[in-house]
This record gives sequence, C-alpha cells and structure tokens, in this order.
Amino acid sequence: MKSFTLFVIFIFQAIISSTYAQDIYDQALSLTSNLDNGKNSYRLCASCHLDNGMGKVNGSFPVIASQHKSVVIKQLKDIQSKHRDNPTMYPFSDPKTIGGVQAIADVAGYIQSLPHIVRGSGVGPGGNLRNGRSLYIANCTACHGLDGSGNAEQMFPRIKSQHYEYLLRQLKWMRDGYRANTNPAMLNLIKNMSDSELSDLADYVSRL
Repeated sequence: MKSFTLFVIFIFQAIISSTYAQDIYDQALSLTSNLDNGKNSYRLCASCHLDNGMGKVNGSFPVIASQHKSVVIKQLKDIQSKHRDNPTMYPFSDPKTIGGVQAIADVAGYIQSLPHIVRGSGVGPGGNLRNGRSLYIANCTACHGLDGSGNAEQMFPRIKSQHYEYLLRQLKWMRDGYRANTNPAMLNLIKNMSDSELSDLADYVSRL
C-alpha cells in the first residue's frame, strides 16, 4: 500500500511539474525580450547551433538565426512536453536550465535578432529545382510565404535557406508520423509525397 501511495504521489508531482513548465512557455510569449540577457543565455545553444545560429551545413543542427521568437518558444515547449521527440534538446528546453520564464523570452528574442547569413546554408543536389518550386508554390506558400519567411503570429516557422539535409529529414519524419507536433494541415499536404518529391522540395527551400 505504501509503495502504491508513493507511486501516486510521484505521478501527481510529475503532472503538476509538467503543467507548470508549459505555463512558463505560454507566459514567455507575452514578455519583452532583453537581448543582452538573451545573448548570455544563448551560450547554451551555441555549442550546437554555433555563435551565429547557422547550425551545421550537414543538417545535424538546423539554422535558427532569425527564427521567429514565437516559433522558438513553441518548439521548446513541444520538446519539453515530449510532443516533439528530440532527446538532445531535452535538457536545454527545461525552463530551469534556461533560467526561467524571462530567460526563455530573452533567448528566443536573441535568436530572432541574429542575422541569417545569405548563402550560409547547406543546399541539395540541384537535380530538379523546377519540380521543387512547383511543389513549394502549390503546397507551402499559404503558411510559409513565397520567400519562406513564415508567420510569427501563426507560429509558422521561417524555413528559407534552411539546411537541405535537415529539411529533408524533418519532412520525412513528418510524413511518416515520427514527428508528433506536425501541423495536421501540413501532414495532409505531404503525406503522399515520395522521397524524391520531398528531396526536390527541400532542395528548393534550401536555396530561397
């Protein structure tokens, strides 16, 4: 009986802790960012995403420079709640690691302020960019815009000039059901695309 009681207490505490963490992210969306403090917090991120936020050309770590503050906060929230499977990011998405609600707003704002380096991204093979452009215009512009800038208010991410390998991997994971936080509307658009079509699409976006 004692073991069962302890188990119930543990589960209850875990639920309360998770709810509290999610509330913190929601609060962060409404706060004004202090970019100087955000720069200090960003040191945790720079080891993978680099000082300039451009990640790795091989796609192991994405470009995050200039990403919308709202999108950064949403992805941190999804990762922390395990709604997006990314074990590498779990400790770095913990509000306690980041430094609390204001620190989350600060680092997200700092990431948004980083300039996206033109032609600093890894691109695809360039085999069928015409098809990639057609697929992008037909399926992606309503949310991500013609130039891939996304929509901060709707939390649609900036995807222009993202690394090809990263884009392709995420598209496949979304299509195949591995990425749980995929927007249902987006899944409906890509669910029947072949690997080659996703490659063409990612290649085109990597060059925007």
